[in-house]
Amino acid sequence: MQLSRLFFLLALVLAPVALVGTTWLYLYPLFDAACAFPSPPGSTSPAPFRLLALGDPQLEGNTALRKARAKVFRSFDNIVDNVRDAETMLEKWELVRDAVKGIPKDILMALEGFVRKPIDIWGNDWYLAHIVRTLRWWTEPSHVAVLGDLLGSQWINNEEFERRSRRYWDVVFRGLERVPERIMTGYEEQGQDEKEDLGEKQEDEDRHEREKRWGGTVEVLGQDASWAHRAINIAGNHDIGYAGDIDVNRIERFERTYGKVNWDIIFTLPNTTLPDTDAPALRLVILNTMNLDTPAFDTDLQRETYDFMNHVVTTSRSVNDKTHATVLLTHIPLHKKPGVCVDSPFFDFFNGGSGVKEQNMLSEHASKSVLESVFGLSSNHYAEGQGFGRRGIIVNGHDHAGCDVLHYTTQPGVDSGCPEEIKMHKHHLPSAVSNNNTVQFPEEPVLQDGFTVAPNDTLPDADSSPDIPPQDYSSSSPDDKSSEDEQFTWHAHRFPPPPHAHHQDGTCTSLASVPSLREVTLRSMMGEFSGYAGFLSAWFDTARGAKGEWVIEVNTCGVGVQHWWWAAHIIDVILAVAVALGCVLAAGEKKKEAKKVGGVGAGSIDGKKKSGDNVGQDIPGTAVVCGGDGGHVEIP
Repeated sequence: MQLSRLFFLLALVLAPVALVGTTWLYLYPLFDAACAFPSPPGSTSPAPFRLLALGDPQLEGNTALRKARAKVFRSFDNIVDNVRDAETMLEKWELVRDAVKGIPKDILMALEGFVRKPIDIWGNDWYLAHIVRTLRWWTEPSHVAVLGDLLGSQWINNEEFERRSRRYWDVVFRGLERVPERIMTGYEEQGQDEKEDLGEKQEDEDRHEREKRWGGTVEVLGQDASWAHRAINIAGNHDIGYAGDIDVNRIERFERTYGKVNWDIIFTLPNTTLPDTDAPALRLVILNTMNLDTPAFDTDLQRETYDFMNHVVTTSRSVNDKTHATVLLTHIPLHKKPGVCVDSPFFDFFNGGSGVKEQNMLSEHASKSVLESVFGLSSNHYAEGQGFGRRGIIVNGHDHAGCDVLHYTTQPGVDSGCPEEIKMHKHHLPSAVSNNNTVQFPEEPVLQDGFTVAPNDTLPDADSSPDIPPQDYSSSSPDDKSSEDEQFTWHAHRFPPPPHAHHQDGTCTSLASVPSLREVTLRSMMGEFSGYAGFLSAWFDTARGAKGEWVIEVNTCGVGVQHWWWAAHIIDVILAVAVALGCVLAAGEKKKEAKKVGGVGAGSIDGKKKSGDNVGQDIPGTAVVCGGDGGHVEIP
């Protein structure tokens, strides 16, 4: 069998596998309906605001390599000292023998640290880059956001930070750029020469002034096409640390490379004759939740975060204005009871309780601060807007497995909204479903409170206002109010939730009749978690309410674990090599066959000359024809 045929046979076997794998890998958004932005019903135009959200890429680097390489030739650790201290030759021999036996294992570990791990890091960068490039190409987002943990560790030095940052911008998010300084702070970014000309005092004053501005830029949605080429980067614990280890240096290097940790921007609808203060608006808020909880290492940085939240509260429209909505992008998820998501509430502190070392979720206090200040929700029915706050959504990362929930609170003294037959009978709740489905945002009115918050301060009760009438719980039936320990408490249920929620005390709550807000914790884009991405669409529906309302919908999908990416490309390479080698070998075999055929001339048998080969040669007018008996017949 010719060798070329063997390679062609291999190519023939691999071709359909390569075709299917490569087609899926590069066209998967076309095959998965969840890999697309939700569109307004009955409209052929896409939503004006389309946010491609990506969570927790966590780029590794030299620290991971050093950790892998630290295991090299561990069998010979302290071998010299151990042999010297051995009392007998037998003990010395056993020590040397055991060390030699460990050489194969050490070699495998060396390959792990010096070969496999660098290749793994290189491949991971291109796997993540493939997700970003493919989704941007097929879905055409108007905005792109990365929900924290851009890098793999907050403990790396500045040199390693710069190396990973170059990979982040040049490989993984190639084609995207940092949001300009003028948008995040309201100031144009100064060049290095200008900064050096300023005195240290003046520079500190300018920096403080920029921080006080917080951005607050107003733009017409869709007017600046450059947003499609910008990456909105949110700070995560692996970027700047938790509250117990965040410092100014980490904040500054992150902001210098990726953008501010706290800022906001307001997008107004185009084609409207209304002024900016009255036009339908979508507010994008980037919030650093890493230091909302205490104790914090740097209380000044924590104060900045709470000052920014107060800025958002005081500059927001009235909760009675339904033409305004808020999209909050952050990293750490809000508090939920164990069992709602994969992660459960967890806190760890540095020795002596000097600061937060690790946390899975925000504390109940910090979560309540976000819901009741940024979104103006309230458990008090007599608060402005009946406590329903403003329309919006929270999108974050941190929990790599992802979670999609609806946060809600009961309002004591208000009818539960549950039908009597549901109150009287045990209701079996449906099991949680995947968050891949497109579900329309709830239609209940959502507007705002107007108060400020501070770390460790108890949020002001809505009934502390003299304009709010006292609540009379005596007139409500037992079925219409929650137990005392559940009053003013926030709950969470997997999204989409059932129509009615049941509590441990037997009470029932209609989720359509209480203040609520959706929170999407996006599954990580890391290969281990199938390379997930989120697709958030927002559009203004003029048919809702008196003046129209914003509708927000979310899809999520994944490409598959990184092994599929490796397998598809390895098979493609093997196929290409097999075809190339097959063609080269086939050409060589054909050339060799041609030479072999050309070497067999007239009067030859099997390429060997016989006697009489020259008979008839050089005789004009004659030709020689070989007869069957080996004789010759002369033709005149």
